[in-house]
Amino acid sequence: MTQKISELLEAAADRAMPVVRGIDDARLGDPTPCAEYDVRALLNHLFLVVVNFQALAAREDVDFSQEPEFVTGDWRGRFGEETARLVEAWGAPAAEEGTTGQMGLPARTVGLMVLGDLTVHAWDLARATGGDFVPDAGVLDEVGPGLAAMAPQAREMKVFGEPFPVGEDATAFERLLALTGRDPGWTPGGEAGGATVG
Repeated sequence: MTQKISELLEAAADRAMPVVRGIDDARLGDPTPCAEYDVRALLNHLFLVVVNFQALAAREDVDFSQEPEFVTGDWRGRFGEETARLVEAWGAPAAEEGTTGQMGLPARTVGLMVLGDLTVHAWDLARATGGDFVPDAGVLDEVGPGLAAMAPQAREMKVFGEPFPVGEDATAFERLLALTGRDPGWTPGGEAGGATVG
């Protein structure tokens, strides 16, 4: 049976929260696997995604062109609150039915997009700040095929980079990271493999 998006988001948030809580303020200027984002900018982007996808679950309009400063005060606690609201929004009756967003995509597809962002950006942040991150297996089972189906369009929109080459022995998660244009072996001191925003 297909898991509900809200259940998958809850599992993904449970894995992302320790990463976010573990980020020291001294690391906010550090580079990330998303070449144009430092840790602070990527946190702000992820906050915006989490907030806007709450609205998308409720069929409300969103604006991704503005990225407010979320990383102030108790931002770690607020990230927990916003991810809880995200889970609640996608758990509402009929949240996965019909279409949502400016592109009129199936609601479940939109839910998989935020699930992918929460999972991949948690890895980005962990890798940038020396934290540990292992995705939930159930989330990976859903988000892997979902992002693979969206990848061509995501590349056209410059959300994903070109696929990064990985060996046949790559894990499912490494293949997913590579699909988005990330180098699964990226380290803060490395040169190659910077991904785009997505």
